[in-house]
Amino acid sequence: MSQSVPTREVARRVFAEEFNDAGYTFKESDDERAPVYALLPTGERANRVFLVGTLTEKEDVGEDSEYWRGRIVDPTGTFFVYAGQYQPEAASALRELEPPAYVAVVGKPRTYETDDGQVNVSVRPESITQVDAATRNRWVVETAERTLERVGAFEDEGNEYARMAREHYDLPVDGYKSAAVAALEGLEETDELAPEA
Repeated sequence: MSQSVPTREVARRVFAEEFNDAGYTFKESDDERAPVYALLPTGERANRVFLVGTLTEKEDVGEDSEYWRGRIVDPTGTFFVYAGQYQPEAASALRELEPPAYVAVVGKPRTYETDDGQVNVSVRPESITQVDAATRNRWVVETAERTLERVGAFEDEGNEYARMAREHYDLPVDGYKSAAVAALEGLEETDELAPEA
C-alpha cells in the first residue's frame, strides 16, 4: 500500500518584472490546504519562486514584534520580501545581512490588495542565503532561459496556464522576452557590488 507523501512544489525562476505583474492567484481544488498559485503572465503557475538579486535595503517594519522587509533588485526590477516570526530563518538572515549583498531566496508569492484596488505582489521567504556574483550570474542566465521557454510556449493551445494568463492579464509577453535578453546583455557589464575605482 503506497501512501502519498506531499512533495514540495518546484520553485519557479522568475524575474522581478514578470513577478510583479503576477497579481492573479488561484487554487486547483477546494481543499482548504490546497496550494495557492500565482499565475505568471507568461503562462506558468508558481506556488514557490526562486530569485537571486542584490539586497539593497532592509528594515524592521514590525510594530509589536520583529517583521523584516527586504528590497531585492534583479536586472529587471525589484522584489519585496517580508519575514517575521513564522519565517524565523529568513527573518534572522535579514537581520544579519548588511546591504548591499547578493542573496538567493526561495519563497512563496503573496498578493495584497490595497484600498485603491491595486494588487501588490511580494515574497514570503522560506530561506535567504548570501551568495556570490557567479551564483547571481548563473541565476540570471537560467531565469532568462526559463522565461524565454515560457514565452515560446505561450501560444500553445494545449498550455492551460497560458490560456488562463491570456484570460486574466492584458499583457504582451514580448516585454518579458525583451527583459530576459536585456538581463543577459547586462551580465557583460561590470559587477555592481564592486567598489568604484
